[in-house]
Amino acid sequence: MPVDREHVLTEAAALLTRRATTSMDEIARAAGISRATLHRHFAGRDALIRALEEHGIERFARAIDAARLDEGDAAGALRRLVHEAEPVAGVLAFLFTENQLFENEPVNAGWAQLDARLTALFRRGQEEGTFRVDLSAIWLTEAFYGLLGAGAWAVHEGRVARNDLDHSIAELLLGGIRRSMEK
Repeated sequence: MPVDREHVLTEAAALLTRRATTSMDEIARAAGISRATLHRHFAGRDALIRALEEHGIERFARAIDAARLDEGDAAGALRRLVHEAEPVAGVLAFLFTENQLFENEPVNAGWAQLDARLTALFRRGQEEGTFRVDLSAIWLTEAFYGLLGAGAWAVHEGRVARNDLDHSIAELLLGGIRRSMEK
């Protein structure tokens, strides 16, 4: 029976986000495979973390593409991005907190490209007069990652319903970054 690599990586990210010391045995059990099978696909913990990095970059890039960030106004594009990124939120939550473990040039370049695309969306919102200009676009990018990760954790722990996640993240983020028209 073939191993669903995406399922294994998703389970690994969920466990590692909660407890960084999760063993390979625990990850294998959560993924429904044997430890030997897990080791055939990932030679060890380092290889698993590297695979999570690559997986997260690939999945978030697809989410950004699907969100069509250049279409419509910046607020609408941000709502679409939150919706498209929700399925990869758990992996991003892990990587957001642990990605310093095994940085290398290809991984850094991948994240830099994604960060640049997201930061450009926030800059566009600022230029449109929709988003606050007293908060840097780079900070808004970091805040996006933080909220997405917190949302994934809250859903995983059963504190927030998955169906409420898109709305909760988008409204909290937009409510905080919208430019006030009052003086």
